Amino acid sequence: MEHVLGSEWVISPAGGTTGEAFLAQNENQKLFLKRNSSPFLAVLSAEGIVPKLVWTKRLENGDVITAQKWLEGRVLSKEEMKKEKVAKLLSKIHHSSEILHLFMRMGKHPLEPSNLLVRLINQYRGNQHVDQALIAHALEFLHKHLDQVRTQEMVVCHSDINHENWLQGEDDHLYLIDWDQAVIADPALDLCMLLYQYVPRNEWSNWLKMYGVELDDNLYLRIQWYMIASSLSYYIWYLEKGNLEYSNKWKQRLMEHKMAIYS
Repeated sequence: MEHVLGSEWVISPAGGTTGEAFLAQNENQKLFLKRNSSPFLAVLSAEGIVPKLVWTKRLENGDVITAQKWLEGRVLSKEEMKKEKVAKLLSKIHHSSEILHLFMRMGKHPLEPSNLLVRLINQYRGNQHVDQALIAHALEFLHKHLDQVRTQEMVVCHSDINHENWLQGEDDHLYLIDWDQAVIADPALDLCMLLYQYVPRNEWSNWLKMYGVELDDNLYLRIQWYMIASSLSYYIWYLEKGNLEYSNKWKQRLMEHKMAIYS
């Protein structure tokens, strides 16, 4: 990274799991650098969804380096994820035609629930360490309700709605960062992760009203369907990585759903 900016800059790792994010600073400025970040970062910056994009540079090896204004602020707490400001920003993202059109121009195709189910089956196949009965129950539920969760409402979903990706700036502006996993999909893909992780069930209707929709039977089923699909994927993925703590977390989510069905 040093050769990109020059010797007057001090560059240090900025955390994250990929090792591709850096803090660059000199006497006058701080920048957040990232290698090969989301190609629609400029649109997200223009919409005020991510910190301001300062410049983009393509290296000789084909890598693209983006520089954003370093954000002085803090990560949202889990409790703050229930707030109206989170619902409003997620709604703005899901209803942005600019983001959706750019994503489609990049050649991205919507993630249909049937394709997601096939992907999950392939992910599970051959793994001898999973709870076979639990996986079978989850797949049975997903297959049974497949036709009911098909929808024409496709938006750009962030796909990693973790509270650590929501940043509150010193100017009180809220940002959603780390768009590397974004896909075109049913908005329930994002909603399920946020609601199940941060909002008590008896508060879902009020939160969704702040977001801009009513919680009807169809939306509830779609949220439930994508939560099972996401939990199944994370359960297998973390198990394969040897991270038993996180694997058991998602396994527990699947077990809770199974118990709710039979209770």
